[in-house]
Order: sequence, then C-alpha cells, then structure tokens
Amino acid sequence: MKLIVEWRQVLKRAWSVRLMVLAALLSGAEVALPFLGDLLEPGILAALSALATAGAFAARILAQKDMENGT
Repeated sequence: MKLIVEWRQVLKRAWSVRLMVLAALLSGAEVALPFLGDLLEPGILAALSALATAGAFAARILAQKDMENGT
C-alpha cells in the first residue's frame, strides 16, 4: 500500500471518511447504550452503523465532487 499525496484533503472532504467516522461513533454508542438505560431499542444503533458503513462503501467507489482523481 502507498499513501496518496492528497491524503489530508481526502480526510477533510471525502464522504466515505465522514461516513466511516459516523459508523464508528454509532458502534461506540451501541456499546455504551446498556450504561445509559433503555433510551433506544436494542439493535437500532447497530442498524444505523451498518447503513453508514454501506454508505461509506458506496461513497468510496463513486467519484466525489471537489476531489481530484475521484478520491
């Protein structure tokens, strides 16, 4: 593997990265949920995390506006 030249720009602007961060936050919230009580039904955050991950996958393979070379 080789680090791309514009990696800072990709981290700031790529939707795939944003959606992966969202998925990670939702996964963390799923772990913390038992400590917070019965605020949400079990599995809701896991399902949202799965959707965010699927969106990140789609965003990764699609050309994104304001990004050079489709990254």
